[in-house]
Amino acid sequence: METTPDLPEILYISDPLCAWCYGMSPVLQRIKTEYAGRVQVSVLSGGMVTGAEVGPIGEVWADLSSALEPVAKVTGVEFGAAFRALGEEGRLVQNSEPPCRAIAIFRQLDDVQHRAVSFAHDVQRAYFHAGQDLNNPATYEPLVARYGLDVAEFRRRWASAEAAQATQKEFAAVAKLGVKGFPTTILRVGNQGYLLARGFEPYAQFARGLEQALAQAGEEAGQ
Repeated sequence: METTPDLPEILYISDPLCAWCYGMSPVLQRIKTEYAGRVQVSVLSGGMVTGAEVGPIGEVWADLSSALEPVAKVTGVEFGAAFRALGEEGRLVQNSEPPCRAIAIFRQLDDVQHRAVSFAHDVQRAYFHAGQDLNNPATYEPLVARYGLDVAEFRRRWASAEAAQATQKEFAAVAKLGVKGFPTTILRVGNQGYLLARGFEPYAQFARGLEQALAQAGEEAGQ
């Protein structure tokens, strides 16, 4: 996906298995719409559940299920009955790599700016609302088709070593930024970075912080 180099860029650093990211994604989608022409929004995947953390959802369901109501209350997103049933059943393996790979491939295939943040939220809804298996590439095919992209090419890239390598490079890039938790949102203006939020923020609060960061970047550029 091509970017517009002269626009400030919001780096939305999230993970498809992160419940608070599921709540934050609609905020970034609204920012993408209401700040069109002023900023661009890019989504980066952090790899929250990888390596030794990968395992059946049942192993973490007690803690995860207790967090669902606070997330829903604060953010307004809904966790579907199908997802709750998946957690109660406990066998599905949680692994951030497959859905992060799907998002990376989407960016490669799409030539329309900013749509990756919407696709990333579609992936989150497939999991947290519809209770679908994010380890299965078939889960993503109708989501990819919805954007008018080539499903067969998505399937081919999914199976490629290059896609897996690109995903690992993205995890490494996020780690190099020093990100410790998800979601984290950073404004990048030229070579300067401005932390916008760690964790969830409602739209009005996030927009105020964005305006302040843009003003600061403008002042520093004028010095």
